[in-house]
Amino acid sequence: MKKITLPMSEAVRLSLRAGDEVSLSGILYTGRDAAHQLMVKAIENHEKLPFDVNGQAIYHVGPTPAKPGQVIGSCGPTSSYRMDPYSPILMKQGLKVMIGKGPRSDEYRRALVDHGAVYLDVTGGIGALLSKRVKAMELIAYPWLESEAVFRLTIEDFPAIVAYDSVGNDLFHH
Repeated sequence: MKKITLPMSEAVRLSLRAGDEVSLSGILYTGRDAAHQLMVKAIENHEKLPFDVNGQAIYHVGPTPAKPGQVIGSCGPTSSYRMDPYSPILMKQGLKVMIGKGPRSDEYRRALVDHGAVYLDVTGGIGALLSKRVKAMELIAYPWLESEAVFRLTIEDFPAIVAYDSVGNDLFHH
């Protein structure tokens, strides 16, 4: 298990290989397909993004509302293939780490290699357990999207596995 602080350094990111188990701590942004679409539209319109994606990590999640005494509700990953049309455009802006669930398209995997980025997979069905790894949550953008808004999470010992690395290795089809 590799302990990694987010934002992830370039040296660490480029050293990761498909199959590596990681434990993430630091800052993690959330975003699902609606938020990705709005960010790509902002890029196309030469507008400022709600946060600087350069070198950052995005987690594909729509957390449930927090119960009293909780920072966040259940926060399991969503199927990431829905972000495939938008992710390469965000990678051109410097997005280097994407976290979600399930396999991605050939185009997406080629873009990862082109941009030296990585895709980390999180086990589905453990959202309640993952919520305990979130220490703080702040709304950043698109509040009308409710649980699919962009949030900044402070995480500690958040488990993931490298599914696609920056040199083209693929955990799903090795």
